[in-house]
Amino acid sequence: MHDESCLFCRIAAKTISSKIVYEDEYVVAFLDVAPRVPGHTVVVSKYHTSTLLDLPDEEVTRLFCAVKTVDVLLSKKLNVDGMTIGINQGAASGQEVGHLHIHLLPRWDGDNGGSVQSIVHNPAKESIEELFKTILQ
Repeated sequence: MHDESCLFCRIAAKTISSKIVYEDEYVVAFLDVAPRVPGHTVVVSKYHTSTLLDLPDEEVTRLFCAVKTVDVLLSKKLNVDGMTIGINQGAASGQEVGHLHIHLLPRWDGDNGGSVQSIVHNPAKESIEELFKTILQ
């Protein structure tokens, strides 16, 4: 599934140039054009969908196997101390391109970055027990 109006589909189809660091039949990974850190890489499925929820299970497997492959590549080549891996899903989370993509941000000791948990601080008004019940109902 391909959407010609989608920036990431066009990168995957190579109608827009990018710095591709990994590609297979199902996935492409390229350096972010506005990197937050050296080696900031975006991994996208060649199957067009805006969210993980809409990606078929077999494509999810392919995507996350590619994320692991790119993690190994970046970790080895850039001699990183860690990796922050994240998805912005939906406008409220900061998703700017309407195509599911996973960010890999290489990390080094002392880089002054934060953890995934530092992105937002909006404590629940309900107790953890109430939230647990709501989720399981």
